[in-house]
Amino acid sequence: MDILKEILANNTSLTPSMQIVFFMTFLMFLPTVVMMMTSFVRIIITFSFIKSALGAQQSIPNQILVGLALCMTIFIMSPVISDINKNSIQPYMNEEISDEEAYVQLKKPIAEFLLKHTRQEDLELFVTNSSIDAENIPKEELPLNIIVPAFAISELKTAFQIGFIIYVPFLVIDLIVSSTLMSMGMFMLPPAMISLPFKLLLFVMVDGWNLLVKSLIESFVG
Repeated sequence: MDILKEILANNTSLTPSMQIVFFMTFLMFLPTVVMMMTSFVRIIITFSFIKSALGAQQSIPNQILVGLALCMTIFIMSPVISDINKNSIQPYMNEEISDEEAYVQLKKPIAEFLLKHTRQEDLELFVTNSSIDAENIPKEELPLNIIVPAFAISELKTAFQIGFIIYVPFLVIDLIVSSTLMSMGMFMLPPAMISLPFKLLLFVMVDGWNLLVKSLIESFVG
């Protein structure tokens, strides 16, 4: 987005056809950029872990998980969206602020959200390997091309930590079932087929979906 700002600020050097090509290219990558700047990354990876841990890859359609992840993302990001609409979009449409001020107001809530969930080590990784003098720049004023990838790898680590916690109880069930089948001499019977009902029973008894969704939401808004 910072690169977009610089190019648009110098759009006098671009012909109309070049501006259209650049705009269409930006729109093509916009969904990916938006997903990397929201809670979607952590949610969808966690859902993939629970699907794999249950061993129900064919029973839970990916479309359902992606749809639920998008709904949760909209719910979690609603305060940020409201802030952007109130302080950036509406004033700009009413011609109360300039393009530059609209961009500043747009970036502010996004940067606050990203930095809140970004580990300091990940942020320092990209700051150190950039040409920016971060000593004289507050974290909130860092460009998004540094904040976004730092946020992304922080989310990946958090999602993998959640995935490990999810896997442990189901792994215990798999080990118990496998040991029981081996002790009974039933080597030809797939353990996964026997353990699946027990894992589903455990997940239903603890109200797994409610617990999982509640934990994910509270990890962002808590």
